[in-house]
Amino acid sequence: MTSEGWGTPPVEPISQHYIVCGGNALAHRLTLELVEHYEVPVVVLVPDRTRDHAPQIEQLDGVAAVVEYAGVTEEALRAVRVETARGIALVEGRDQENIHAALSAQGHNPDIRIVLRMFNQRLGENIERLLRNGTALSGSATAAPAFAAAALSRPNSVQVGDRFLHIAYDDDIDSHRICVVADRIDRQDLGRTRLLPEQEGDSASFVRLAREFGDDGPIRSGAAARRAAGAEGAAGTPGSGDGAGDRAGDGDTGREAAREPAAESAEVVEAAEVVESAEVVESVESAEVAADRAADADADSAAREVAGAAAEGRGGVAALQTLPSEPPVRIAWWRRLRWRLLDTLRFFTSARLRLVLITALAAVLLAFGLLWYLNRDFGWSLYVSLLDLAGAAQPDQPADAAAGTGTGGTWQRIAQVVITFCGITFAPVATAIMVEVLASGRRGQPRNPGAGTRDHVIVIGLGNVGTRVVAQLHGLGVPVVGLERDPQARGISAVRALGVPVVVDDGPLAEQLRRARLKRSRAVVAVSGDDATNLEAALEARAVRPDVRVVVRLFDDNFAHHVYATLDNAASRSTSYLSAPAFAAALMGREVLGTLSVFRHVLLIAELRAEVGSGLIGLNRHDLEDPGGVRVLAVRLARSPQVYHWNYADRTRGLEPGDRVVVAATRSGLARLNTVPGNTGGGRAAAEQQSDR
Repeated sequence: MTSEGWGTPPVEPISQHYIVCGGNALAHRLTLELVEHYEVPVVVLVPDRTRDHAPQIEQLDGVAAVVEYAGVTEEALRAVRVETARGIALVEGRDQENIHAALSAQGHNPDIRIVLRMFNQRLGENIERLLRNGTALSGSATAAPAFAAAALSRPNSVQVGDRFLHIAYDDDIDSHRICVVADRIDRQDLGRTRLLPEQEGDSASFVRLAREFGDDGPIRSGAAARRAAGAEGAAGTPGSGDGAGDRAGDGDTGREAAREPAAESAEVVEAAEVVESAEVVESVESAEVAADRAADADADSAAREVAGAAAEGRGGVAALQTLPSEPPVRIAWWRRLRWRLLDTLRFFTSARLRLVLITALAAVLLAFGLLWYLNRDFGWSLYVSLLDLAGAAQPDQPADAAAGTGTGGTWQRIAQVVITFCGITFAPVATAIMVEVLASGRRGQPRNPGAGTRDHVIVIGLGNVGTRVVAQLHGLGVPVVGLERDPQARGISAVRALGVPVVVDDGPLAEQLRRARLKRSRAVVAVSGDDATNLEAALEARAVRPDVRVVVRLFDDNFAHHVYATLDNAASRSTSYLSAPAFAAALMGREVLGTLSVFRHVLLIAELRAEVGSGLIGLNRHDLEDPGGVRVLAVRLARSPQVYHWNYADRTRGLEPGDRVVVAATRSGLARLNTVPGNTGGGRAAAEQQSDR
């Protein structure tokens, strides 16, 4: 077998498999997602088995085969048996190469699911129209918002309907929270963090009420339940009045059997009130109004979850919150104006020349003020000053002075002379500035950061991710400076088109950071493709400015843990870790609305559509939710698809064809939903009956 053949040939012809084309970090993460969380057979097509992440991919358990070909050619596609594959992901190479490979794969297998990585998103949207069953995604566009948000120390958000979902931590959690998404957060040991922990939900009060009455007990009205609870409270111990505090501490877990008598009584009363309220609502209001009220109660439950987590001392807590709009980056207008004025001085490289120009400008202003004082006419004074500044002044003649028809005095003549001589100074400098601007534009050279660059973000590495991060920050109105060692990097021209200054130099990193005005910056974002280079940039930045915000792109988890444990005011993100779940879900035909970071963990916000044969028909909220895996955020009913029912209260209603459900899920949780077997029953019971058969 030649080097362009099977790395580990399967024992028998493979079919119904998934193909990953690429040997980079994204291909590595995507392959790991497919074999670990979706448990599907994967064949990987790499350009070189000995380079990049190909050796690590070959060591992954569950990979059916690794094939080595220089490109995704017709021969390579036949070698990986594309005609029998269920899906193919093209995550390496240029946009044109991926488009050609996608069309070739569709020619071999018209029904194959195609996911291709495209940097040009507009082109990707057009290519999707040419593919029968394809999706174009941008890994850099998926990850860039997380890097930009981390640089600004603000929450990254995902838009769902008219709301923006983001992660809030500890004291930043407010009344707009939806649910707790992580607890036991410890910066020194991020492995303790639990995503979507099992918490007390909005039905806990009903469960406690059922336990109180028993399976065969009588059903009492709300008033009777309150009287019974009051009797128990009167018979309790004198110290039972502290039960409310105990309940606040237990509110997050809902699993402790030992409770104070007064706490149990208060909980029964609370549950009875909920039941009585539900009975009244059922008789006078519609079911949707009742659901909205129950959703409000669920928000209170989320508050108890946060308080309970803090009371138990389980470490930091993170919650999912909503905002009516994405929070803007507020920069005062006067600061923007000051930056603009100072930045114009970037053209003057000599401090002596800068001093001369400032002195000349001050002299012009004083002379103008003198003219205005002598003539008491602002318009005429401005007119004469501008003419003198341009060298178009008409001097007084001796005969005019003798006849009294001159400009009106010695001081006015002195002022005009001063303005004229200052104009002689300004004219060549303005000409030089215009020539420099035009020459730099024609040469295609990016401009350097000027003296007025303040409170900016330095982005190191102008590859795909770096270019997206610069565009994201520039769109928010934040000053940005790019830093790149390779003068041929594709992102330099894109950043230059935005008018963003760039430092292009292959010299010492400390000198490059100095030219990028590190001491005046607000954050440093290192997003090159090499972990060691990014870590070096972070340490160099901290050596110059210990308090600067640092965001580092790291693939290796051990590196990332050390960054969080040793550096304050620092964050770590992985492009492949953020984007691979979206690529895997798209390969399975699911839509991921966005990803949210909880330190090095990823939370996926996805919208699932219940279709005939999808396996979601008949499942209810109990069936969908899974502690540590899935939390239902909202439901869009088929009869009203524009309305998002947040924290949908009817937990027993099964999904019908056309319904959509928005979930927050871990990678494994979303994979479980993607692999739910098709059923026509009513929820989990029906699914279990089918599995028993």
